[in-house]
Amino acid sequence: MARDNMIIELVSVSVPHGKKQELGKALASLVGPIQVQRGCLTCRLVQGWPMQDGLQMEARWDSQADLVQHLQSDIYKRLLLLMELSPAPPVLEFFTVVELRGLDLVEMARTTT
Repeated sequence: MARDNMIIELVSVSVPHGKKQELGKALASLVGPIQVQRGCLTCRLVQGWPMQDGLQMEARWDSQADLVQHLQSDIYKRLLLLMELSPAPPVLEFFTVVELRGLDLVEMARTTT
């Protein structure tokens, strides 16, 4: 049986002026509940740089079925409501990982002439 590919979900939002602390805390409150959903490999919230008024949430999913279950959850409904607070259109991206490489790729690239 073929294994599904990992999917990376990226959500980027602009923070309304003067609301960074409030929106950041609201988004951070979703990280724990997302991490315990079936198939979530990791979830984190980071502040954009150099765009200090941006926040990005990244979640990695074991399969598309797990991602779809997440997208149908009440937690995701809360995320969508928070995304609507962004003064600029939020960016939502899903990347299907076909191959995952690490230091082995760096080593190969640096030793090949």
